[in-house]
Amino acid sequence: MTPFQPEQLSAANRAFARTFPGESGRRLPVHVVYGGGHLFKAETCVKLGEIARRVFVEYAPDGRALGDAMPIAETHLHETVHARVSEKLGREPIEDYRIDFEDGYGIRPDAEEDADADRAAAEMAKGLAGGTLPPFCGVRVKAFSEESKARGQRTLERFLTGLLQASGGKLPANFVVTLPKITVVEQVRALMHALETFPGVNVELMMETPQMLLRLPEFVAAALMDERPGRCVGVHFGPYDYTSQLGITAAQQSLLHPACDFARSMMQVMLAGSGLALSDGPTTLLPIAPHRGAALTEDQKRENHVVVHRAWKLHYENVRHQLHRGFYQGWDLHPAQLPARYAALYAFFLEGMNAAAERLKNFVTAAAQATRIGDVFDDAATGQGLLNYFLRAMSCGAIPETDIPALTGLTLKQLRSGSFGEILKTTAPPSSPA
Repeated sequence: MTPFQPEQLSAANRAFARTFPGESGRRLPVHVVYGGGHLFKAETCVKLGEIARRVFVEYAPDGRALGDAMPIAETHLHETVHARVSEKLGREPIEDYRIDFEDGYGIRPDAEEDADADRAAAEMAKGLAGGTLPPFCGVRVKAFSEESKARGQRTLERFLTGLLQASGGKLPANFVVTLPKITVVEQVRALMHALETFPGVNVELMMETPQMLLRLPEFVAAALMDERPGRCVGVHFGPYDYTSQLGITAAQQSLLHPACDFARSMMQVMLAGSGLALSDGPTTLLPIAPHRGAALTEDQKRENHVVVHRAWKLHYENVRHQLHRGFYQGWDLHPAQLPARYAALYAFFLEGMNAAAERLKNFVTAAAQATRIGDVFDDAATGQGLLNYFLRAMSCGAIPETDIPALTGLTLKQLRSGSFGEILKTTAPPSSPA
């Protein structure tokens, strides 16, 4: 037997740390809006924000109306959630936007898709120069399957070439290319090969097939190869393609199907600690009022409220389901869904804020010692979980930055370090009792 060398352990530990670096500490968007590539303009996200604000004012003008529309469990939070959703929609309604040349675009003649790719690239460059893009953005191309690989690669090259030419070689901040319907790892390798002439472009992989789920770490590794440009920053779950391939009928397909929970859990297990952002899929019932115009009857107005509130309720419940399972990002297909997205997020974090603050504050005070608060026992791993809670709550706007020191006993610098272990190093433990 070959003698064990201590350096083997060090090498293995270093390799693990490279593969599983943990939370990056970077800001992560809470949603991504998809829109067809034929529709995108430089001011698209500005106009989508205007629609979201208008719908929110009309169908949830105050906290009471918001509580009627969405099942926020704690009634005392209705006004607070309403105020924070209103502030968010006024300040930054769209966090992430994806110009879509796949399902949201369809199959079109090559000349038409070429023209749309060129025009969308020029519009993104215009938005970059004019400051009208959201903090995160990108493009989704067609799958690299045998049937659509040529079209997907062609659109990718035309879009990136046109964008860089029109912007003077600049990419928008947090720009990504999204690859859908992946079935074999060679499709990921082909994407990375296509990006060799476009250094610095980040990628997202869509987990929409059982074949990819079974070998997910291998697919991600292909997008993280050191010798390739670009970087894999996230994996998005496509629930409807996934469930259809499992033979689940359309009537039974939903974000709440047990097959979707299984896929989410598998994604979390296989990518835990990788630092990749995980995103859930969309609610397909849209809050679009059936009656329009200025001269609506009272019955038509009531029907509009029923339709919008029903769609909001479903989206709210789907987002809460995602949050309870540790998915903090999801898709939105229409700007009128944004009020429900943010209401679900803010209610989720605010409902547990006081209890989490007490646990975190007491645990930091006791430094590395285990602490008991009521009937809840905390250790260092739970301390990191509590820290993550406040990081995400602050990032999405549920809890203002100015409230953090009083709530947690931590400075913003400590909180943003992202590491509970690092915080403990700078916190002196209490003196031992005499």
